[in-house]
Amino acid sequence: MRKVKALIIIFFCLLNLKLVFAKNPIKPDFVKAKVIRVIDGDTIVVSIPKTKFNDRKVLKNLKFKVRLIGVDTPESKVNKRAKLQAEKARTDVKKIIKLGLLAKKFTQKLLPRGKTVFLEFDVEPQDRYGRLLAYVWLEDGIMVNAAIICSGYAYVLTVPPNVKYEKLFRKCFRKAFLEKKGLWGLD
Repeated sequence: MRKVKALIIIFFCLLNLKLVFAKNPIKPDFVKAKVIRVIDGDTIVVSIPKTKFNDRKVLKNLKFKVRLIGVDTPESKVNKRAKLQAEKARTDVKKIIKLGLLAKKFTQKLLPRGKTVFLEFDVEPQDRYGRLLAYVWLEDGIMVNAAIICSGYAYVLTVPPNVKYEKLFRKCFRKAFLEKKGLWGLD
């Protein structure tokens, strides 16, 4: 019964987001990719089927880690960052990991293996760890980054100069928090 309720809630959240983002269609400069796996709630691995290199050579099946711009979910594994999150939230690491696994599951529902996505880049396309930094769009015009925040599974993480959708993300976060959606509805 809980699963059915959760699926219904996710459906209506996505339907609502589709209406919000209907004005933002996939643009020609977005990079088409396929999801290989979800690492955690805010990081995925994609395969870019084909891209031109030096305007001549075609490279195929390149795999990249993608960090979703503007999204910060709790860690889903015990590590240094999970300990920092636990300290900041004044809770234990086990609770952070539990919340991180819920956020990861939500992202996995949005981005199952093999799903076609489109990557939109901002000012800086990569972070210092070599991951691509992107807004991830579904074929139907829903931005995954916003869907995660609006559904209550992430904080907003603003790192200039990649701030294109910061106002939208902050508005979504406030609404999700006040309405106790996702993680914010748990005790």
